Amino acid sequence: MTPDTFPSYTGFDGFRRIAQGPLQVVALRAKRALDSGAAGPVLVFDDQTGRCVDIDTRGSDDEVVTRLAALLGLTAAQAVLDEAEEPASEPRGRGRPKLGVVAREVTLLPRHWAWLASQPGGASVALRKLVDEARRVHGDKDRQRKAQERAYHFMSAIAGDLPGYEEATRALFANDRKRFVELVAAWPADLADHATTLAFSDEL
Repeated sequence: MTPDTFPSYTGFDGFRRIAQGPLQVVALRAKRALDSGAAGPVLVFDDQTGRCVDIDTRGSDDEVVTRLAALLGLTAAQAVLDEAEEPASEPRGRGRPKLGVVAREVTLLPRHWAWLASQPGGASVALRKLVDEARRVHGDKDRQRKAQERAYHFMSAIAGDLPGYEEATRALFANDRKRFVELVAAWPADLADHATTLAFSDEL
């Protein structure tokens, strides 16, 4: 399992991984596991965040998929809004703002406004450049923090009672991959593999 092929969602029946991929696929696999009397608990995780996803598996497969389509539609709409909030990468000319630019209130001290106003292109262009530079400089740390958070959410939901959990959590936040892998090696294989991938794959 490599970062560039990592699925969007993962389902577990107890400590056994039962599905990976789009939410509809994983949800239907979880439904079949529940309908067949799985020992459980049957959990579905969002691999971007490591958090459990609440799936309503009542009714037929078509009913489950229809409900998920509505949920995913809302998620997609939010993603569009989030994308619209991304700072513009190119300075714009005169006239109406480029589509995707969102106006928000920013509260600064007078000296901050004075400095921004003195920059080429004015306050908006200067702020965009500052944000882009911060993202570039701190990108690696941000990706590491995101990986640690999603692994922690996953581990706390499913592995909190396993031996070595506390030590593995400390190794996770110390970014000590070798120690982390050693500690989770005693866990069920699917769980250990998924936790390690969430923790140390930065392309999710």
